[in-house]
Amino acid sequence: MDNDVSAGGTTSTAGRLALGITLLAFGLGYTDVIDGVTAADAVSIAHYIGGVALFVAGLFALRERDAASGTAFTVLGALWFTWAVTDAGSANAAGLFYLLFALVVLSLAAADGDQLTRGTYGLFLVGLVLMAVAAFADSGGLAKAGGWFAVAAGAVAWYAATAALAHWPTVLPRRAARRGVTAAG
Repeated sequence: MDNDVSAGGTTSTAGRLALGITLLAFGLGYTDVIDGVTAADAVSIAHYIGGVALFVAGLFALRERDAASGTAFTVLGALWFTWAVTDAGSANAAGLFYLLFALVVLSLAAADGDQLTRGTYGLFLVGLVLMAVAAFADSGGLAKAGGWFAVAAGAVAWYAATAALAHWPTVLPRRAARRGVTAAG
């Protein structure tokens, strides 16, 4: 098993924790799995942890010359802050915000990064697209499915941060080749 534990520095770990907690709160609010908890209950977490803390982590990452984490965390922090303080006004406005948010996350998912980072952004991308379609189509079922993808993305981000702190594996092991098959052929 490959035990690569180079999941980034302290700033990257703090950013992943902030993103993970925000995604978990946001996603769980849409799943209806906890009685009485809605997405509106995630606004404070999205505002302070997802918005302010993530943005600050991004600034520190940029200062440390970590362009990938710095860009991701500052942009995501700004988007979470905006989500928390803005009243969308209509379902279509909320759908448009989720769609634009998804485009940013698509760029982050396409960027070069480790498996856990790309997994986080990929799952979040699917969740945002489902939530955008749910807002446009007024579909509670799609919103709930999008919430579960956000929860999964939050769990992956949380694991990535915890793995960096605890020195757990951060990459999936490669499959062993069949007998007689070598790397060259």
